[in-house]
Amino acid sequence: MTLILGIESSCDETAASIVRNGNEVLSNIVASQDDLHVAFGGVVPEIASRAHLERILPVITQTLEKADVPLDALDAIAVGNRPGLIGSLLVGVASAKTLAWMLDKPLISVDHVLAHLWAPNLNDAHDVNDLNDVHDATISYPALGLVVSGGHTSLLLLQDANTAICLGKTIDDAAGEAFDKASSILGLGWPGGARIDTAASKGNPIHQLPRPKTKGTRPDFSFSGLKTALLYGVRGNPTRKDGQTVFPRDASSLSEQDVFDWASSFQEAAVDSIMNGVRHALGDNQVRCIIAGGGVLANTLLRKQLVATAEGCNIPIHLPDFNYCVDNAAMIAGLGYHLYESGHRDQLDITASPKGIAS
Repeated sequence: MTLILGIESSCDETAASIVRNGNEVLSNIVASQDDLHVAFGGVVPEIASRAHLERILPVITQTLEKADVPLDALDAIAVGNRPGLIGSLLVGVASAKTLAWMLDKPLISVDHVLAHLWAPNLNDAHDVNDLNDVHDATISYPALGLVVSGGHTSLLLLQDANTAICLGKTIDDAAGEAFDKASSILGLGWPGGARIDTAASKGNPIHQLPRPKTKGTRPDFSFSGLKTALLYGVRGNPTRKDGQTVFPRDASSLSEQDVFDWASSFQEAAVDSIMNGVRHALGDNQVRCIIAGGGVLANTLLRKQLVATAEGCNIPIHLPDFNYCVDNAAMIAGLGYHLYESGHRDQLDITASPKGIAS
């Protein structure tokens, strides 16, 4: 039996988790900062890092208490040290290094993006909803990995759980950030992913929005043009007046059904863009399965499209439970277990980095 304490603080979620043998989640505590950032319509890095400082110790304490695991029973400390907001990462890294030194336990650094692709392994990732019934319990490699979140949109060719080649990524905004911006344009609030999904379920994709394509042969992504098209569609073409950009209208002029239809149109365009990249990568690479993770994997249309594509290719698909789509420490501890078992160890001089495997 191997017990790993995972620590995650790459953006605005302060999280700690204890996972046994890589997939049995004994505790998973996540302290959200949504209430601190909602007034700004997005994450403010300085506020996020200060909040991590205040919350990291209580969160670690809570996860130990919930798992009923004493510190000396831990086998290793795993921490997400890349990629992410540098100020936020430093809080988690410093905490993990302190615990590893104090307890004389192995320290294991984990790539946050790759950890998202461990999430389908977690103990309740296969039995929560019908979409997951198609899952094979064992992930086979090579695999196509898709990470879609507020900070990342990446396609990876995985040789194993911690060895990957980046096939494509966003050249501008991440898909999750685009969903947040779309929600703001439509007056639905922040964070936007769930709000767009809910609104889209009541609308129809009647508006023609672009599916941006990037130059070259890589399956890269671009979402900035899609955001702009939605903005102009909802608010009209801007003009300059007295040195300022002025729009002829805003979301308040829309009916409720108009908002639903625009949300549906945006969601379909965004998901189509993602799936175009997935199909491109599948056509160029021989893989045994698809693995996906990240906050945008909570989107119902994206999950359905991924399942349908995998079925069409006659390969398994591995999706995380909704609880493990968002940033969490269970995925850090899970991948940390894989690294621990393979003999990976880090020294206490490891640093935080804003770049990772998909950067």
